[in-house]
Formats: sequence, C-alpha cells, structure tokens
Amino acid sequence: MIAIIDYGAGNLFSVKNALEYIGESYIITNKKSDIEKADSLILPGVGAYPYAMKMLKDTGLISLIKEQVATKPLLGICLGMQMLFDESTEFELTKGLGLINGRVDDIVTSPELKIPHMGWNELIINDKSNPLLKGISDGDCVYFVHSFMAYTDDENITAHCDYGVKVPALTSKDNVYGAQFHPEKSGETGLTILRNFGGLTK
Repeated sequence: MIAIIDYGAGNLFSVKNALEYIGESYIITNKKSDIEKADSLILPGVGAYPYAMKMLKDTGLISLIKEQVATKPLLGICLGMQMLFDESTEFELTKGLGLINGRVDDIVTSPELKIPHMGWNELIINDKSNPLLKGISDGDCVYFVHSFMAYTDDENITAHCDYGVKVPALTSKDNVYGAQFHPEKSGETGLTILRNFGGLTK
C-alpha cells in the first residue's frame, strides 16, 4: 500500500485518481500509524515552498518521514520533489528535508523562454538502470508546471529535460525519488513511472 502524505499542501486527488487507474492500493493520511504500515510513500506538493514546509512541520511528520525512508521508497512530486532537497530560496531561504543534497532556486534560462516552465517536455535519461524508468525512453514526454528547479550533483539526476538549461526532471538517492513533473498528468509515460514506483516493494 502507498501512503499519500496529506499535510494540507498537496495535489492529493489527481495522484489518488492516477493510483486508482493503475490499480495501486493507497491511503491518503497524515497519521503516523498509517505511514508506518505503508509499503511506500508519496509526498505531493503545490504552491510555495515556505508554506508547504511549514505545513509539513506543523503535522509533526518531518522526523517520521526521515526515519521511514531508511527502509521504504518515497516519491516527491513537483513541489514535493523540491522539498526533498536541503533548502530553497523561494520567497525566503527555507530548509527542506535534506534527503537529497542540493538547493532549489529560480530557473535561469534563455530570455525567450517563459517562466513558469509549463507544458510538455522530452525526457533525457541519464541513468537507464533506474527502476522508475523501466519502459521509458529518451524523448518520452512529461508535463511540467514550475518556476523553480533543483541544483544538485549530476549523480542525483536520473533524467532531465532541456529548457534552455538542464532541468532535473527525475532525481533519486537511495530510497528517495523525486519527479519535478506531474506523473499523474503525464499520460502513459507518467502512469508507467507510477507503476514502476508501486512495483518497488512487490
């Protein structure tokens, strides 16, 4: 079972609908006992980084999430992915979960490219052995909506896209995975990635 962590700042229902569509069992919860019983975790997120981190802190789940990823997979989606990193400069310098080293900052790209980065973009795969990318090929498209991106070591970038700059699209370190795009809104490519994530514990 996948626990979708409900801390008041996530795109819960689009993720829920995608998991239902692919037949994955799930629970939407902020209860410690549910999260401890789950096989894997999804951390969704929309909105501003400082607000989302405050909401997550207020739930009292930060230490629990850090404990759980020692033994089970975690997938952060969009802002949820950004929260996996050490810190963000959005509005103010805010500490993140620190599960993947790096900083979240503005997308600095060519002047002719609009910010936010919104719409479909092609994946460029860096690590074809990553289990989330089984059945995914270079050029498969996924859907983005974001104005900030992660700046991290290349070894943490599983796949990226070209938006005038190398934008980390899928990141990973140990049991921790992050999708800057929305897999639940990315057609069959996104559903395949969600299936692969669900399959990590089967």
